[in-house]
This record gives sequence, structure tokens and C-alpha cells, in this order.
Amino acid sequence: MPRSGAAGRPRSGAAGGRDGAFLALTGVLLLHGMCAVLSLEINADAHVRGYVGEKIKLKCTFKSSSDVTDKLTIDWTYRPPSSSRTESIFHYQSFQYPTTAGTFRDRISWAGNVYKGDASISISSPTLKDNGTFSCAVKNPPDVHHNIPQTELTITERGFGTMLSSVALLSILVFIPSAVVVVLLLVRMSRRAAGMKKRSKSGYKKKSSIEVSDDTDQDEENECMARLCVRCAECLDSDYEETY
Repeated sequence: MPRSGAAGRPRSGAAGGRDGAFLALTGVLLLHGMCAVLSLEINADAHVRGYVGEKIKLKCTFKSSSDVTDKLTIDWTYRPPSSSRTESIFHYQSFQYPTTAGTFRDRISWAGNVYKGDASISISSPTLKDNGTFSCAVKNPPDVHHNIPQTELTITERGFGTMLSSVALLSILVFIPSAVVVVLLLVRMSRRAAGMKKRSKSGYKKKSSIEVSDDTDQDEENECMARLCVRCAECLDSDYEETY
């Protein structure tokens, strides 16, 4: 009996060692998996609103723990409302490859910069049929594990309240103050004209400051001319005396 008990102790110790090694290996794998998941992060706007016929940008940015190389790929997909069908509309790998078929044909353009972590695209001439869900996927080997953000796009017609452009608003802001100034000037001129008319009827006429200034200048000019004539006359007299 003692022998069997002594023999049983090593077996339990070996089992405990194997369990400890298994747990350590599991922890390492989980840690590695977490690092792999967090090595590439992608962000996009959850909701984007646009208007029919006006170019719109779908923003998508990414952060990678690895340097960008020619192996980096970007894929944009589209899913219509109330549908599980997805459609590839844009692919990037060293160059842009927008879709050449479907409803987005010739309307998708590249608006990003991979070296700045930007994977955005633009949609030209959007319509109400473009409403739906857009997904942005980025892979930068060895960073390939990532989240896939989705953007809900809503396209609507512009209402009367939003049709006023910035130019129209600026015109209104400039026109209203100008109109107020003109009205004030007209009121002031009419009041001045009424006052002058009233004074003319009473037989009283008061010279304005401009008229007074003109009269003063004329008097000074006449005085200067008189002095000049007197001086010339004195010169002539002196010359006449010297000749005799």
C-alpha cells in the first residue's frame, strides 16, 4: 500500500505540470490574438447624409502597426436597404480600381491617401437609389485582422430652406444694410429740403459754410490783387524818378 501511494504522487505532479503548461500556452495564444486584432484599426462615419446630384465623400481611416507597402489592399462594398446582397464598388492595391459595372459605374473616385491612413472614396451624382450600407475593409500584411466599419448613407432631395447657397445668403446680408443706409440718407435729405423750403418762404436765407468759405477766399484774393497793384505802382514811380 505505501508503494502504491508513493507511486501515485508523481503521476499527480506530472498532470499538474501539463495543466500549467497548457494554461500558459493558452495565455500566450490569447495575447498574440489580441495583439493581432489591435494591430489594424479602421474607422468610418456611422451615418452620412447627402443630396441628390451633389458629390459626397465617404470617409474611412485606418491605423496599422506595419509600414504601408504595395501589398496593402482596400475594398469598399455596398449593400442595398433591406437586402443581404453585397456589391463590390471599389478596390485598391497600388492603384485605384473603381467598379465598371452596376449602378455606381463611372461614379466612384479615389479620395484618400494610404500613406496618411486615409481610405476614403467619393460618389458623384448621387441618387435616391444609392441609399444603403457601405463597408470599408483594409488589409496591410501582416496586419490583416481588423474590424469592418459600416456607413449608412442617406440621400435626399434638397428642400426650399436648404436651396439658398452661401452666395445668396451673402447677397442678402450685404443688401439689407445697404438698403437701410439708403433709406436713412433719403429721409435726411428730405428733411433738409423741407427745412430749406420753409426758410425760403419766411424770407430768411442763411449762407452755408461752403458759401461763407468761398466769400472769404474771394475777399482775400481781392486784397492780394490790390496790394500787388500798389506795389507795381511804387516800382514804376521809383523808376521814373531815377530817369530824371
